Amino acid sequence: MSTTYRTAPIETKGIPAGIPYIVGNEAAERFSFYGMKTILVVFMTQYLLSAQGQPNYMTDTQAREWMHLFVASAYFFPVIGAIIADAFLGKYVTILALSVVYCAGHLCLALIDLPSAALSATLDPKGWMVAGLVLIAIGSGGIKPCVSAHVGDQFGHANKHLIEKIFGWFYFAINFGSFFSTLFTPWLLKNYGAGWAFGVPGILMALATFVFWMGRNKFTHIQPRGLRYFGETFGFSGLKSIFKLVPLYLFVAMFWSLYDQGGSAWVEQAQQMNLHFMGIVWLESQVQAINPLLILIYIPLFAYVIYPLASKVIKLTPLRKILIGFALTVVSFAIAAYAQGLIEKEEARFDETILPMVLRGDVDVAATCKAMRAEEQNSCAVELETACAKPTDNPPYTAMAKPIIKAGVAVMKDGTTQRANWPTVGWQLLAYVVITAAEVLVSITCLEFSYTQAPPQMKSLIMSFYLLSVSLGNLFTAAVNRFTMDASGNSTLIGANYYWFFTKVMIGATVLFIFVVVLYKPREYLQDDPGAAPAQ
Repeated sequence: MSTTYRTAPIETKGIPAGIPYIVGNEAAERFSFYGMKTILVVFMTQYLLSAQGQPNYMTDTQAREWMHLFVASAYFFPVIGAIIADAFLGKYVTILALSVVYCAGHLCLALIDLPSAALSATLDPKGWMVAGLVLIAIGSGGIKPCVSAHVGDQFGHANKHLIEKIFGWFYFAINFGSFFSTLFTPWLLKNYGAGWAFGVPGILMALATFVFWMGRNKFTHIQPRGLRYFGETFGFSGLKSIFKLVPLYLFVAMFWSLYDQGGSAWVEQAQQMNLHFMGIVWLESQVQAINPLLILIYIPLFAYVIYPLASKVIKLTPLRKILIGFALTVVSFAIAAYAQGLIEKEEARFDETILPMVLRGDVDVAATCKAMRAEEQNSCAVELETACAKPTDNPPYTAMAKPIIKAGVAVMKDGTTQRANWPTVGWQLLAYVVITAAEVLVSITCLEFSYTQAPPQMKSLIMSFYLLSVSLGNLFTAAVNRFTMDASGNSTLIGANYYWFFTKVMIGATVLFIFVVVLYKPREYLQDDPGAAPAQ
Protein backbone atom coordinates (compact mmCIF):
# COMPACT_ATOMS: atom_id res chain seq x y z
CA MET A 1 0.00 0.00 0.00
CA SER A 2 1.20 3.52 -0.75
CA THR A 3 3.15 5.11 2.10
CA THR A 4 1.37 8.42 1.39
CA TYR A 5 -1.68 7.06 3.21
CA ARG A 6 -2.02 7.72 6.93
CA THR A 7 -1.48 4.46 8.84
CA ALA A 8 -2.56 5.47 12.36
CA PRO A 9 -5.55 7.40 13.74
CA ILE A 10 -5.00 11.17 13.77
CA GLU A 11 -4.99 12.82 17.20
CA THR A 12 -8.26 14.74 17.27
CA LYS A 13 -11.21 15.09 19.59
CA GLY A 14 -13.55 15.51 16.64
CA ILE A 15 -14.92 13.24 13.93
CA PRO A 16 -12.20 11.81 11.61
CA ALA A 17 -12.16 13.25 8.07
CA GLY A 18 -12.77 9.88 6.38
CA ILE A 19 -16.04 9.12 8.19
CA PRO A 20 -18.37 11.00 5.76
CA TYR A 21 -17.01 8.94 2.83
CA ILE A 22 -17.57 5.66 4.69
CA VAL A 23 -21.08 6.68 5.74
CA GLY A 24 -21.95 7.86 2.20
CA ASN A 25 -20.60 4.62 0.76
CA GLU A 26 -22.62 2.58 3.26
CA ALA A 27 -25.89 4.39 2.46
CA ALA A 28 -25.54 3.66 -1.28
CA GLU A 29 -24.31 0.08 -0.76
CA ARG A 30 -27.18 -0.74 1.58
CA PHE A 31 -29.65 0.71 -0.94
CA SER A 32 -28.28 -1.79 -3.44
CA PHE A 33 -28.30 -4.79 -1.09
CA TYR A 34 -31.67 -4.25 0.56
CA GLY A 35 -33.21 -3.16 -2.73
CA MET A 36 -32.55 -6.53 -4.36
CA LYS A 37 -33.19 -8.47 -1.13
CA THR A 38 -36.58 -6.80 -0.62
CA ILE A 39 -38.01 -8.13 -3.89
CA LEU A 40 -36.22 -11.48 -3.96
CA VAL A 41 -38.99 -13.65 -2.45
CA VAL A 42 -41.70 -11.92 -4.50
CA PHE A 43 -39.58 -12.37 -7.66
CA MET A 44 -39.06 -16.08 -6.99
CA THR A 45 -42.72 -16.78 -6.20
CA GLN A 46 -44.44 -14.40 -8.63
CA TYR A 47 -42.09 -13.40 -11.50
CA LEU A 48 -39.48 -16.10 -12.13
CA LEU A 49 -39.76 -17.51 -15.67
CA SER A 50 -38.17 -20.38 -17.57
CA ALA A 51 -35.85 -19.90 -20.57
CA GLN A 52 -38.95 -20.32 -22.77
CA GLY A 53 -40.73 -17.48 -20.99
CA GLN A 54 -43.13 -19.74 -19.07
CA PRO A 55 -43.84 -19.33 -15.32
CA ASN A 56 -41.25 -21.13 -13.23
CA TYR A 57 -42.42 -19.95 -9.83
CA MET A 58 -41.13 -21.40 -6.57
CA THR A 59 -43.41 -22.35 -3.69
CA ASP A 60 -43.42 -20.09 -0.62
CA THR A 61 -41.40 -22.67 1.32
CA GLN A 62 -38.80 -23.04 -1.45
CA ALA A 63 -38.46 -19.26 -1.77
CA ARG A 64 -37.96 -18.90 2.00
CA GLU A 65 -35.25 -21.57 1.90
CA TRP A 66 -33.45 -19.92 -1.04
CA MET A 67 -33.74 -16.49 0.55
CA HIS A 68 -32.23 -17.58 3.86
CA LEU A 69 -29.48 -19.60 2.16
CA PHE A 70 -28.51 -16.48 0.20
CA VAL A 71 -28.44 -14.33 3.35
CA ALA A 72 -26.50 -17.07 5.16
CA SER A 73 -23.92 -17.07 2.34
CA ALA A 74 -23.65 -13.28 2.35
CA TYR A 75 -22.86 -13.40 6.07
CA PHE A 76 -20.47 -16.36 5.81
CA PHE A 77 -18.04 -14.73 3.36
CA PRO A 78 -17.12 -12.02 5.92
CA VAL A 79 -14.78 -14.58 7.51
CA ILE A 80 -12.82 -14.90 4.26
CA GLY A 81 -12.92 -11.16 3.56
CA ALA A 82 -11.68 -10.40 7.06
CA ILE A 83 -8.64 -12.70 6.76
CA ILE A 84 -7.75 -11.26 3.34
CA ALA A 85 -8.01 -7.72 4.72
CA ASP A 86 -6.18 -8.16 8.03
CA ALA A 87 -3.43 -10.44 6.71
CA PHE A 88 -2.77 -9.51 3.08
CA LEU A 89 -4.44 -6.54 1.39
CA GLY A 90 -5.64 -4.22 4.13
CA LYS A 91 -9.25 -3.15 4.54
CA TYR A 92 -9.28 -0.41 1.89
CA VAL A 93 -8.01 -2.53 -1.01
CA THR A 94 -10.19 -5.50 0.02
CA ILE A 95 -13.32 -3.33 0.09
CA LEU A 96 -12.52 -1.75 -3.28
CA ALA A 97 -11.72 -5.07 -5.04
CA LEU A 98 -14.75 -6.96 -3.70
CA SER A 99 -17.01 -4.03 -4.54
CA VAL A 100 -16.25 -4.75 -8.20
CA VAL A 101 -17.37 -8.37 -7.69
CA TYR A 102 -20.48 -7.01 -5.98
CA CYS A 103 -21.29 -4.83 -9.03
CA ALA A 104 -20.86 -7.84 -11.33
CA GLY A 105 -23.47 -9.72 -9.29
CA HIS A 106 -25.98 -6.92 -9.74
CA LEU A 107 -25.26 -6.94 -13.47
CA CYS A 108 -26.17 -10.65 -13.66
CA LEU A 109 -29.49 -9.97 -11.92
CA ALA A 110 -30.19 -7.06 -14.27
CA LEU A 111 -29.76 -9.45 -17.24
CA ILE A 112 -32.66 -11.65 -16.05
CA ASP A 113 -35.16 -9.80 -18.24
CA LEU A 114 -32.85 -9.15 -21.19
CA PRO A 115 -34.48 -10.68 -24.31
CA SER A 116 -31.30 -12.05 -25.83
CA ALA A 117 -31.15 -15.51 -27.39
CA ALA A 118 -27.38 -15.61 -26.93
CA LEU A 119 -27.65 -14.86 -23.20
CA SER A 120 -30.56 -17.23 -22.58
CA ALA A 121 -28.63 -20.00 -24.35
CA THR A 122 -25.90 -19.55 -21.74
CA LEU A 123 -28.09 -19.20 -18.67
CA ASP A 124 -31.86 -19.14 -18.20
CA PRO A 125 -33.38 -16.55 -15.83
CA LYS A 126 -32.90 -18.84 -12.84
CA GLY A 127 -29.27 -19.34 -13.85
CA TRP A 128 -28.68 -15.58 -14.02
CA MET A 129 -30.35 -15.26 -10.63
CA VAL A 130 -28.07 -17.90 -9.07
CA ALA A 131 -24.94 -16.35 -10.64
CA GLY A 132 -25.93 -12.91 -9.43
CA LEU A 133 -26.70 -14.06 -5.89
CA VAL A 134 -23.40 -15.95 -5.62
CA LEU A 135 -21.38 -12.90 -6.73
CA ILE A 136 -23.33 -10.56 -4.45
CA ALA A 137 -22.84 -12.95 -1.51
CA ILE A 138 -19.08 -13.00 -2.14
CA GLY A 139 -18.83 -9.25 -2.71
CA SER A 140 -21.18 -7.95 -0.03
CA GLY A 141 -20.12 -10.58 2.47
CA GLY A 142 -16.42 -9.99 1.91
CA ILE A 143 -16.63 -6.24 2.53
CA LYS A 144 -19.04 -6.28 5.49
CA PRO A 145 -16.54 -6.86 8.32
CA CYS A 146 -13.99 -4.60 6.66
CA VAL A 147 -16.31 -1.60 6.38
CA SER A 148 -17.52 -1.69 9.99
CA ALA A 149 -13.97 -2.30 11.28
CA HIS A 150 -12.72 0.48 8.98
CA VAL A 151 -15.08 2.85 10.81
CA GLY A 152 -13.52 1.99 14.16
CA ASP A 153 -9.98 2.23 12.74
CA GLN A 154 -10.42 5.96 12.23
CA PHE A 155 -10.60 6.55 16.00
CA GLY A 156 -7.95 6.75 18.70
CA HIS A 157 -8.14 7.34 22.43
CA ALA A 158 -8.56 11.09 21.99
CA ASN A 159 -11.93 10.70 20.32
CA LYS A 160 -12.98 7.22 21.44
CA HIS A 161 -15.94 8.78 23.24
CA LEU A 162 -17.48 9.34 19.79
CA ILE A 163 -17.34 5.67 18.69
CA GLU A 164 -20.75 4.74 20.12
CA LYS A 165 -22.46 7.67 18.39
CA ILE A 166 -20.62 7.13 15.09
CA PHE A 167 -21.63 3.46 14.99
CA GLY A 168 -25.17 4.69 15.59
CA TRP A 169 -24.94 7.10 12.64
CA PHE A 170 -23.24 4.39 10.57
CA TYR A 171 -26.31 2.25 11.24
CA PHE A 172 -28.46 5.29 10.43
CA ALA A 173 -26.82 5.40 6.97
CA ILE A 174 -27.55 1.70 6.48
CA ASN A 175 -31.23 2.26 7.11
CA PHE A 176 -31.42 5.54 5.20
CA GLY A 177 -30.44 3.63 2.07
CA SER A 178 -32.59 0.65 3.02
CA PHE A 179 -35.74 2.75 3.54
CA PHE A 180 -35.77 4.27 0.07
CA SER A 181 -34.81 1.04 -1.69
CA THR A 182 -37.52 -0.92 0.14
CA LEU A 183 -40.14 1.50 -1.17
CA PHE A 184 -38.70 1.98 -4.65
CA THR A 185 -37.63 -1.47 -5.89
CA PRO A 186 -41.01 -3.22 -5.36
CA TRP A 187 -42.59 -0.42 -7.42
CA LEU A 188 -39.96 -0.94 -10.13
CA LEU A 189 -40.59 -4.70 -10.16
CA LYS A 190 -44.35 -4.31 -10.51
CA ASN A 191 -44.23 -1.56 -13.16
CA TYR A 192 -41.00 -2.11 -15.11
CA GLY A 193 -39.97 -5.72 -14.47
CA ALA A 194 -37.06 -7.51 -12.85
CA GLY A 195 -34.35 -6.05 -15.09
CA TRP A 196 -34.89 -2.50 -13.85
CA ALA A 197 -35.75 -3.58 -10.31
CA PHE A 198 -32.41 -5.39 -9.98
CA GLY A 199 -30.49 -2.98 -12.22
CA VAL A 200 -31.11 0.25 -10.27
CA PRO A 201 -29.61 -1.21 -7.04
CA GLY A 202 -26.59 -2.17 -9.19
CA ILE A 203 -26.17 1.46 -10.24
CA LEU A 204 -26.24 2.49 -6.57
CA MET A 205 -23.54 -0.10 -5.80
CA ALA A 206 -21.33 1.41 -8.49
CA LEU A 207 -21.93 4.82 -6.91
CA ALA A 208 -21.03 3.42 -3.47
CA THR A 209 -17.72 2.13 -4.87
CA PHE A 210 -16.91 5.53 -6.38
CA VAL A 211 -17.70 7.40 -3.12
CA PHE A 212 -15.44 5.06 -1.17
CA TRP A 213 -12.58 5.54 -3.65
CA MET A 214 -12.93 9.32 -3.29
CA GLY A 215 -12.12 9.05 0.41
CA ARG A 216 -8.85 7.16 -0.05
CA ASN A 217 -6.65 10.11 1.02
CA LYS A 218 -8.83 10.88 4.05
CA PHE A 219 -8.80 7.42 5.63
CA THR A 220 -6.55 5.87 8.22
CA HIS A 221 -5.21 2.77 6.43
CA ILE A 222 -4.28 0.11 8.99
CA GLN A 223 -1.55 -2.00 7.42
CA PRO A 224 -2.07 -5.76 6.87
CA ARG A 225 -0.07 -7.93 9.26
CA GLY A 226 1.26 -10.40 6.70
CA LEU A 227 1.95 -14.00 7.67
CA ARG A 228 2.52 -13.05 11.31
CA TYR A 229 -1.21 -12.34 11.43
CA PHE A 230 -1.93 -16.07 11.64
CA GLY A 231 0.38 -16.57 14.59
CA GLU A 232 -1.06 -13.57 16.43
CA THR A 233 -4.66 -14.40 15.66
CA PHE A 234 -4.65 -18.15 16.14
CA GLY A 235 -2.23 -18.23 19.04
CA PHE A 236 -3.38 -18.61 22.62
CA SER A 237 -4.27 -14.93 23.16
CA GLY A 238 -6.11 -14.59 19.85
CA LEU A 239 -8.12 -17.78 20.25
CA LYS A 240 -9.00 -16.75 23.80
CA SER A 241 -10.51 -13.51 22.47
CA ILE A 242 -12.45 -15.43 19.81
CA PHE A 243 -13.83 -18.16 22.06
CA LYS A 244 -14.77 -15.60 24.69
CA LEU A 245 -17.23 -14.07 22.21
CA VAL A 246 -18.55 -17.34 20.69
CA PRO A 247 -21.40 -17.84 23.25
CA LEU A 248 -22.61 -14.28 22.59
CA TYR A 249 -22.71 -14.83 18.83
CA LEU A 250 -24.50 -18.18 19.09
CA PHE A 251 -27.35 -16.53 20.96
CA VAL A 252 -27.38 -13.52 18.64
CA ALA A 253 -27.77 -16.01 15.75
CA MET A 254 -31.24 -16.85 17.06
CA PHE A 255 -32.19 -13.17 16.96
CA TRP A 256 -31.17 -13.01 13.29
CA SER A 257 -33.11 -16.20 12.54
CA LEU A 258 -36.29 -14.39 13.52
CA TYR A 259 -35.39 -10.89 12.37
CA ASP A 260 -34.49 -11.81 8.79
CA GLN A 261 -37.86 -13.44 8.26
CA GLY A 262 -39.11 -9.91 7.72
CA GLY A 263 -37.83 -10.45 4.17
CA SER A 264 -39.41 -13.89 3.69
CA ALA A 265 -42.19 -15.22 5.94
CA TRP A 266 -43.50 -11.75 6.79
CA VAL A 267 -43.65 -10.80 3.09
CA GLU A 268 -45.70 -13.91 2.41
CA GLN A 269 -47.93 -13.14 5.40
CA ALA A 270 -48.53 -9.62 4.09
CA GLN A 271 -49.95 -11.11 0.88
CA GLN A 272 -52.94 -12.24 2.96
CA MET A 273 -53.47 -9.00 4.84
CA ASN A 274 -55.48 -5.86 4.11
CA LEU A 275 -52.75 -3.62 2.67
CA HIS A 276 -54.90 -0.47 2.71
CA PHE A 277 -53.24 1.57 5.45
CA MET A 278 -53.01 5.32 6.09
CA GLY A 279 -54.67 6.06 2.75
CA ILE A 280 -52.12 4.03 0.77
CA VAL A 281 -52.37 0.60 -0.85
CA TRP A 282 -49.00 -1.00 -0.13
CA LEU A 283 -47.28 -3.80 -2.02
CA GLU A 284 -46.51 -6.73 0.28
CA SER A 285 -42.75 -6.26 -0.11
CA GLN A 286 -43.02 -2.52 0.66
CA VAL A 287 -44.28 -3.13 4.20
CA GLN A 288 -40.65 -3.79 5.19
CA ALA A 289 -39.93 -0.08 4.66
CA ILE A 290 -41.34 0.58 8.13
CA ASN A 291 -38.23 -1.08 9.59
CA PRO A 292 -35.56 1.32 8.24
CA LEU A 293 -37.92 4.29 8.77
CA LEU A 294 -38.27 3.34 12.43
CA ILE A 295 -34.51 2.90 12.70
CA LEU A 296 -34.03 6.49 11.52
CA ILE A 297 -36.36 7.58 14.33
CA TYR A 298 -35.15 5.16 16.99
CA ILE A 299 -31.40 5.83 16.74
CA PRO A 300 -31.55 9.43 18.04
CA LEU A 301 -34.49 8.54 20.32
CA PHE A 302 -32.57 5.74 22.04
CA ALA A 303 -29.26 7.65 22.12
CA TYR A 304 -30.58 10.93 23.53
CA VAL A 305 -33.76 9.98 25.42
CA ILE A 306 -34.29 6.30 26.24
CA TYR A 307 -30.72 5.33 27.20
CA PRO A 308 -30.11 8.41 29.43
CA LEU A 309 -33.46 7.91 31.20
CA ALA A 310 -32.99 4.15 31.62
CA SER A 311 -29.44 4.67 32.94
CA LYS A 312 -30.87 6.50 35.92
CA VAL A 313 -32.64 3.29 36.92
CA ILE A 314 -30.24 0.54 35.77
CA LYS A 315 -26.70 0.36 34.43
CA LEU A 316 -27.20 -0.35 30.72
CA THR A 317 -24.21 -2.49 29.81
CA PRO A 318 -23.99 -3.72 26.19
CA LEU A 319 -25.00 -7.25 27.20
CA ARG A 320 -28.02 -6.01 29.14
CA LYS A 321 -29.15 -4.05 26.09
CA ILE A 322 -28.89 -7.22 24.00
CA LEU A 323 -30.90 -9.21 26.58
CA ILE A 324 -33.72 -6.63 26.48
CA GLY A 325 -33.60 -6.80 22.68
CA PHE A 326 -34.05 -10.58 22.80
CA ALA A 327 -37.15 -10.18 25.00
CA LEU A 328 -38.65 -7.68 22.54
CA THR A 329 -37.98 -10.10 19.67
CA VAL A 330 -40.14 -12.69 21.45
CA VAL A 331 -42.96 -10.15 21.73
CA SER A 332 -42.73 -9.18 18.04
CA PHE A 333 -43.00 -12.76 16.80
CA ALA A 334 -45.87 -13.45 19.17
CA ILE A 335 -47.71 -10.53 17.53
CA ALA A 336 -46.97 -11.99 14.07
CA ALA A 337 -48.20 -15.42 15.24
CA TYR A 338 -51.44 -13.88 16.52
CA ALA A 339 -51.93 -12.07 13.19
CA GLN A 340 -51.40 -15.35 11.34
CA GLY A 341 -54.10 -16.90 13.48
CA LEU A 342 -56.50 -14.16 12.34
CA ILE A 343 -55.58 -14.93 8.72
CA GLU A 344 -56.35 -18.62 9.24
CA LYS A 345 -59.78 -17.80 10.71
CA GLU A 346 -60.60 -15.65 7.68
CA GLU A 347 -59.34 -18.36 5.30
CA ALA A 348 -61.79 -20.82 6.89
CA ARG A 349 -64.68 -18.34 6.59
CA PHE A 350 -63.83 -17.47 2.97
CA ASP A 351 -63.54 -21.17 2.14
CA GLU A 352 -67.12 -21.74 3.34
CA THR A 353 -68.30 -18.81 1.22
CA ILE A 354 -66.41 -19.61 -2.00
CA LEU A 355 -66.65 -23.41 -2.21
CA PRO A 356 -70.40 -23.52 -3.00
CA MET A 357 -69.85 -20.90 -5.72
CA VAL A 358 -67.02 -22.96 -7.22
CA LEU A 359 -69.20 -26.08 -7.13
CA ARG A 360 -72.00 -24.27 -8.96
CA GLY A 361 -69.57 -23.00 -11.62
CA ASP A 362 -70.27 -19.36 -10.72
CA VAL A 363 -66.61 -18.25 -10.82
CA ASP A 364 -65.36 -16.35 -13.89
CA VAL A 365 -61.87 -17.87 -14.08
CA ALA A 366 -60.42 -15.41 -16.61
CA ALA A 367 -61.65 -12.36 -14.68
CA THR A 368 -60.47 -13.85 -11.39
CA CYS A 369 -56.98 -14.50 -12.78
CA LYS A 370 -56.88 -10.92 -14.09
CA ALA A 371 -57.80 -9.61 -10.62
CA MET A 372 -55.13 -11.81 -9.03
CA ARG A 373 -52.40 -10.52 -11.35
CA ALA A 374 -53.44 -6.92 -10.69
CA GLU A 375 -52.75 -7.61 -7.00
CA GLU A 376 -49.36 -9.30 -7.65
CA GLN A 377 -50.79 -12.77 -7.02
CA ASN A 378 -49.28 -14.21 -10.21
CA SER A 379 -48.61 -17.67 -8.80
CA CYS A 380 -52.23 -18.01 -7.64
CA ALA A 381 -53.43 -17.05 -11.14
CA VAL A 382 -51.21 -19.68 -12.75
CA GLU A 383 -52.33 -22.31 -10.21
CA LEU A 384 -56.00 -21.52 -10.95
CA GLU A 385 -55.45 -21.67 -14.72
CA THR A 386 -53.60 -24.98 -14.36
CA ALA A 387 -56.38 -26.47 -12.23
CA CYS A 388 -59.00 -25.53 -14.84
CA ALA A 389 -56.91 -26.84 -17.72
CA LYS A 390 -56.34 -30.32 -16.28
CA PRO A 391 -58.36 -32.96 -18.14
CA THR A 392 -60.62 -34.71 -15.65
CA ASP A 393 -64.03 -36.38 -15.52
CA ASN A 394 -65.10 -34.12 -12.66
CA PRO A 395 -64.53 -30.38 -12.29
CA PRO A 396 -61.35 -29.79 -10.24
CA TYR A 397 -63.26 -28.01 -7.49
CA THR A 398 -60.72 -28.44 -4.70
CA ALA A 399 -57.80 -27.45 -6.92
CA MET A 400 -59.72 -24.37 -8.10
CA ALA A 401 -60.71 -23.27 -4.61
CA LYS A 402 -57.20 -23.45 -3.15
CA PRO A 403 -55.61 -20.54 -5.10
CA ILE A 404 -58.81 -18.48 -4.83
CA ILE A 405 -58.80 -18.80 -1.05
CA LYS A 406 -55.09 -17.99 -0.83
CA ALA A 407 -55.45 -14.89 -3.03
CA GLY A 408 -58.64 -13.87 -1.27
CA VAL A 409 -60.43 -12.75 -4.44
CA ALA A 410 -62.95 -14.30 -6.84
CA VAL A 411 -64.86 -12.59 -9.67
CA MET A 412 -68.28 -14.09 -10.40
CA LYS A 413 -69.84 -14.54 -13.84
CA ASP A 414 -72.49 -11.95 -12.89
CA GLY A 415 -69.69 -9.38 -12.48
CA THR A 416 -69.67 -9.25 -8.67
CA THR A 417 -66.45 -9.77 -6.71
CA GLN A 418 -66.00 -11.79 -3.54
CA ARG A 419 -63.09 -10.79 -1.32
CA ALA A 420 -61.66 -12.15 1.88
CA ASN A 421 -61.83 -9.79 4.83
CA TRP A 422 -58.16 -10.09 5.69
CA PRO A 423 -56.85 -8.64 8.98
CA THR A 424 -55.21 -5.25 8.71
CA VAL A 425 -51.52 -5.01 7.96
CA GLY A 426 -51.40 -2.83 11.05
CA TRP A 427 -50.74 -6.02 13.05
CA GLN A 428 -47.55 -6.59 11.10
CA LEU A 429 -46.58 -2.93 11.42
CA LEU A 430 -46.96 -3.28 15.20
CA ALA A 431 -44.64 -6.30 15.10
CA TYR A 432 -42.13 -4.18 13.17
CA VAL A 433 -42.34 -1.42 15.78
CA VAL A 434 -41.28 -3.94 18.43
CA ILE A 435 -38.65 -5.90 16.48
CA THR A 436 -37.00 -2.69 15.22
CA ALA A 437 -36.51 -1.59 18.81
CA ALA A 438 -34.94 -5.00 19.38
CA GLU A 439 -32.68 -4.42 16.38
CA VAL A 440 -31.37 -1.15 17.85
CA LEU A 441 -30.63 -2.89 21.14
CA VAL A 442 -29.04 -6.00 19.59
CA SER A 443 -27.46 -5.13 16.26
CA ILE A 444 -25.99 -1.66 16.88
CA THR A 445 -24.78 -2.72 20.31
CA CYS A 446 -23.12 -5.85 18.88
CA LEU A 447 -21.33 -3.82 16.18
CA GLU A 448 -19.71 -1.49 18.71
CA PHE A 449 -19.13 -4.21 21.32
CA SER A 450 -17.49 -6.56 18.79
CA TYR A 451 -15.09 -3.84 17.64
CA THR A 452 -14.00 -2.81 21.13
CA GLN A 453 -13.60 -6.44 22.30
CA ALA A 454 -11.32 -7.34 19.36
CA PRO A 455 -7.50 -7.06 19.69
CA PRO A 456 -5.98 -4.58 17.16
CA GLN A 457 -4.65 -7.22 14.74
CA MET A 458 -7.98 -9.01 14.36
CA LYS A 459 -10.63 -6.30 14.22
CA SER A 460 -12.03 -7.44 10.85
CA LEU A 461 -12.00 -11.11 11.86
CA ILE A 462 -13.96 -10.50 15.06
CA MET A 463 -16.44 -8.36 13.13
CA SER A 464 -16.77 -11.26 10.67
CA PHE A 465 -17.60 -13.66 13.50
CA TYR A 466 -20.35 -11.30 14.61
CA LEU A 467 -21.65 -11.29 11.02
CA LEU A 468 -21.34 -15.08 10.96
CA SER A 469 -24.06 -15.10 13.61
CA VAL A 470 -26.38 -13.67 10.92
CA SER A 471 -25.35 -16.55 8.66
CA LEU A 472 -25.98 -19.16 11.35
CA GLY A 473 -29.39 -17.70 12.13
CA ASN A 474 -30.42 -17.81 8.47
CA LEU A 475 -29.06 -21.34 8.08
CA PHE A 476 -31.25 -22.37 11.01
CA THR A 477 -34.31 -20.85 9.31
CA ALA A 478 -33.42 -22.47 5.98
CA ALA A 479 -32.96 -25.82 7.72
CA VAL A 480 -36.38 -25.55 9.39
CA ASN A 481 -37.95 -24.88 6.00
CA ARG A 482 -35.97 -27.71 4.35
CA PHE A 483 -36.74 -30.39 6.92
CA THR A 484 -40.44 -29.52 7.13
CA MET A 485 -40.88 -29.50 3.33
CA ASP A 486 -43.11 -32.16 1.76
CA ALA A 487 -42.80 -33.72 -1.71
CA SER A 488 -44.67 -30.84 -3.36
CA GLY A 489 -42.31 -28.24 -1.90
CA ASN A 490 -44.66 -26.94 0.80
CA SER A 491 -43.93 -26.84 4.51
CA THR A 492 -45.71 -29.11 6.99
CA LEU A 493 -45.06 -26.47 9.69
CA ILE A 494 -47.75 -24.08 8.53
CA GLY A 495 -49.69 -21.02 9.60
CA ALA A 496 -49.48 -19.73 13.15
CA ASN A 497 -47.63 -22.89 14.24
CA TYR A 498 -44.66 -21.74 12.14
CA TYR A 499 -44.49 -18.43 14.00
CA TRP A 500 -45.08 -19.95 17.43
CA PHE A 501 -42.23 -22.41 16.80
CA PHE A 502 -39.72 -19.60 16.33
CA THR A 503 -41.23 -17.63 19.22
CA LYS A 504 -40.59 -20.55 21.58
CA VAL A 505 -37.04 -21.00 20.31
CA MET A 506 -36.36 -17.30 21.02
CA ILE A 507 -37.83 -17.61 24.53
CA GLY A 508 -35.33 -20.40 25.24
CA ALA A 509 -32.43 -18.36 23.87
CA THR A 510 -33.42 -15.33 25.96
CA VAL A 511 -33.53 -17.28 29.20
CA LEU A 512 -30.18 -18.98 28.59
CA PHE A 513 -28.53 -15.68 27.57
CA ILE A 514 -28.91 -14.44 31.14
CA PHE A 515 -25.91 -16.63 32.04
CA VAL A 516 -23.77 -14.85 29.40
CA VAL A 517 -24.80 -11.45 30.81
CA VAL A 518 -23.73 -12.51 34.30
CA LEU A 519 -20.48 -14.32 33.42
CA TYR A 520 -18.89 -12.27 30.58
CA LYS A 521 -16.01 -9.95 31.62
CA PRO A 522 -15.34 -7.31 28.91
CA ARG A 523 -11.99 -5.79 27.86
CA GLU A 524 -11.48 -2.88 25.50
CA TYR A 525 -8.93 -2.53 22.64
CA LEU A 526 -8.40 0.44 20.28
CA GLN A 527 -6.03 0.83 17.32
CA ASP A 528 -3.70 3.36 18.95
CA ASP A 529 -3.27 1.16 22.02
CA PRO A 530 -1.86 -2.30 21.18
CA GLY A 531 -2.46 -3.39 24.76
CA ALA A 532 -5.78 -3.82 26.45
CA ALA A 533 -7.45 -1.62 28.99
CA PRO A 534 -10.20 -2.78 31.29
CA ALA A 535 -13.59 -1.63 30.08
CA GLN A 536 -15.07 1.23 32.07
